[in-house]
Amino acid sequence: MKPVFESKDDLEIIYRLARKFGFADQMFKNIKVENNLPEAEDVLREMNRGSWSTGYCGQSPERLKAHMKNQAKFDMLTMRAPKDDPEVGGDYYGLPWPCWGSPEVKHPGTPLLYNTNLHVMDGGGTFRPRFGIEREEKLPDGTTRKVSLLADGSYSLGSAIQDGYPEFTLASLKKLGWDTDLTEAEMAVINKVNPATPDAVSWSLDLSGGIQRVALAHGCVPYGNGKARMNAFGLPDPIPVHREPIYTPRVDLVAKYPTLPDAKQFRMPNIGFSVQKAAVEKGIAKQFPLILSSGRLVEYEGGGEETRTNPWLAELQQDMFIEINPADAAERGVKDGGWVWVMGAENNSRARMKALVTERVGKGVAWMPFHFGGWLAGKDLRGNYPKGTDPIVLGESANTITTYGYDPATNMQETKVTLCQIAAA
Repeated sequence: MKPVFESKDDLEIIYRLARKFGFADQMFKNIKVENNLPEAEDVLREMNRGSWSTGYCGQSPERLKAHMKNQAKFDMLTMRAPKDDPEVGGDYYGLPWPCWGSPEVKHPGTPLLYNTNLHVMDGGGTFRPRFGIEREEKLPDGTTRKVSLLADGSYSLGSAIQDGYPEFTLASLKKLGWDTDLTEAEMAVINKVNPATPDAVSWSLDLSGGIQRVALAHGCVPYGNGKARMNAFGLPDPIPVHREPIYTPRVDLVAKYPTLPDAKQFRMPNIGFSVQKAAVEKGIAKQFPLILSSGRLVEYEGGGEETRTNPWLAELQQDMFIEINPADAAERGVKDGGWVWVMGAENNSRARMKALVTERVGKGVAWMPFHFGGWLAGKDLRGNYPKGTDPIVLGESANTITTYGYDPATNMQETKVTLCQIAAA
């Protein structure tokens, strides 16, 4: 795609920066550059050569172009091409991540992660032993024992190892007697990666791709075969449980599914339990019966300070608005395109904006974008901006209406959902 308006191509920008900082010769030594524009195909090949650990190594430009050329051959339901096709045989459309091995290995891509009903070379997979291969378990008598974190009797279809196994290294290939499957060229690269201890070179560090190729040929996933981690130790709820939001429309469920108890987290008090209890006692759900959620518009980004200053984007979304279901709108005398007041559950908050009456939101639900600012409680504050800094489009901020709460695991604030009431302005 050509860059829009006066923009330069992203690859050209990166190349010019690299040249400015003096390392373009090294960064682009394997990439053809014409008129300051790196060749996209060469860039992707460079990614393929260095992305062994992330499974972005098999999607070469030639394979992706073949998919575009042969789109009609892919089944609309399975997204797979016939295995006997000479160009895209057996591939899943787009070579979905992860696509293991070098492009020459012809891994088809992985349409569904961890599907042990399929051979690895048909897109099957296992769980990665991400947290080691064993852990210590404390017994009632105070002693400990080692417990394996590798899979027990579970493996992908056609696997030569019919049990759990750790990630593949040159050492593990030697132990299995599979190291003789490596070519001389692959062994040369492995020895170059780690001349002192080549046995330690793993599937993710082997720049030849040989270890991945051999593992795949034996029906094994290069990263290993471990148990799924179902108990997320270290989180407030190691095993997920339902908890009602602090401001919930279903107050009848709060007693059974309360939010977490008040606690001090990262030096800050989290008083969500107290706020939820007070909301139930005050009957907040009756006063504010609509669930309010917020989200993104395709035209704007973040708080919109930059995108609402762009004349092309500002033209597309000129007013802050709230989406409301026709049934809820009829009950409140709200008309499509009319001005409304949105009232929040805390601090007597209120915001004036336009109504979009639509069945895209269900009855009892409302939605607003979070990209606007510059109005407060119905008042246009454009005059408060320093000269020349005010965006083309202003509107109420969604965060005026949102309420208390934050996630105890990440400390991310709750600005996505709460309760509200809407009335015609």
